[in-house]
Amino acid sequence: MDFKISCLLFAKDLRSRLLLLQRKKTPNQGLWSPPGGKLEMSVGESPVECAIREAQEELDILLAEEDLQLFGYVSEKNYEGNGHWLMFLFDIIPAINEIPKEINEGHFNFFDRSSIDNLQIPSTDSKLVWPFYDKRKDGFWGIRANFGSKSTKIKVEARPI
Repeated sequence: MDFKISCLLFAKDLRSRLLLLQRKKTPNQGLWSPPGGKLEMSVGESPVECAIREAQEELDILLAEEDLQLFGYVSEKNYEGNGHWLMFLFDIIPAINEIPKEINEGHFNFFDRSSIDNLQIPSTDSKLVWPFYDKRKDGFWGIRANFGSKSTKIKVEARPI
């Protein structure tokens, strides 16, 4: 199976609402998720470089390294039966003033954290991303999920000290 490395970006507006993308493409077509994208591994791109590039491409914002706070990772084995993912999770520190323009990946909107669980989001995000996003102030998190044919096994690999 292919192994993909990506970053997810957690951006907020001045009212602390989170920016989500309703995806036009697979994976997660039609569902709301944080923006982000795959690392360009052919050029040796780091997760931070990927986050900066994806913020420019998708959100049309220029970030510096100090504008990002890495708060965790999620490792997914056998996601949807066709690949493995390693996702780095970044808070974008500066607030975003407006909704970014629609892109070929989908369109954006801001949501209060309390309403996100009621949106159509990937089922894996409700188990692997949002519970640990809510705990990010405690420190760095690392999560591993093995998607088996009958069940998903989740293990916390790294936790705040």
